[in-house]
Amino acid sequence: MNVYHHSLKEAQADPRALSVAGASPFERLDWLALLADECLDPATARFSVVTSDTGTAMLPWQDADGHIESLANWYNFYIRPLGDPALLPALAKNLPHGRLTFAPMPEDDATALVKALRSAGWIVLSDPCDTNHVLPIAGRSFAEYWAQRPGALRETVRRKGKKGGVALRIVTEFSEADWAAYETVYKLSWKPGEGSPEFLRKWALMDAATGRLRLGIAEISGQPVAAQFWTVEGGTAFIHKLAHDENFRKQSPGTLLSAALFEHVIDTDRVTLVDFGTGDDPYKRDWMEQARTRWRVRAWRPLAMRHWPSLARAFGRKVLRPLVSPNRDG
Repeated sequence: MNVYHHSLKEAQADPRALSVAGASPFERLDWLALLADECLDPATARFSVVTSDTGTAMLPWQDADGHIESLANWYNFYIRPLGDPALLPALAKNLPHGRLTFAPMPEDDATALVKALRSAGWIVLSDPCDTNHVLPIAGRSFAEYWAQRPGALRETVRRKGKKGGVALRIVTEFSEADWAAYETVYKLSWKPGEGSPEFLRKWALMDAATGRLRLGIAEISGQPVAAQFWTVEGGTAFIHKLAHDENFRKQSPGTLLSAALFEHVIDTDRVTLVDFGTGDDPYKRDWMEQARTRWRVRAWRPLAMRHWPSLARAFGRKVLRPLVSPNRDG
């Protein structure tokens, strides 16, 4: 069994690392590299890779002055180890630093990482950190899905769509004009300033080249008034960005556009899941049917004295506010 700690460029050139990339943006090396280049610090990006006769596992992370942190920010729906979970204990044993924080993680992945870290001698805490809303399609057509939506939502789409004032289009190819329309709408929306608009633009360009882009634009009298950035990959539609111009709120262009995009990914792309990312916004419940907890995993090596203060603070807070961990034993 061999363990390697790669830089970003080394990982991208390692066929073993490339072989365990997953079927989502957040599990692809090209997407993680773009994230590091545009939003983080590529010089601190690391990929720990363990190989054996039976498989490969990899953990992407960033080095924060001796603290292992997720190679992630608000654009990630989740972060997870990649490849063979049976190799996680060996990977955990050979991580180079004395403190680790990973979030947001799916529950099964968090449970596996907690188990691996503990088997390697780490002190581990895990706790819920966010909510992920999803829609399993379960073989339904859009019409069948739509018939099960709340009556108020269906009535809004029926009435506003009947008036015919909102023109909708969904594009799968990147164009500067369409992306400029998206950025214009975003700036006029209720949303806070975009953290990295150049990252999003390059991401849309990259995914358009592979057929993953689904960019929705709503217009009134030729003026863009709502825009949404989705991608489709591995049988899942990922909803990344929604925005509408508040001046046209009464026409409900964002709701009409959402309905059109749901219809497209269900009936045309034939996805099996729609993922609305993190955040427990109430409006998501009108469109989605399940909510999943995302987890934070924190770990410390017992002999890493420099990290004892953070360990003490974390356990102090846990005593004051008990939380249940993914594997039910804290």
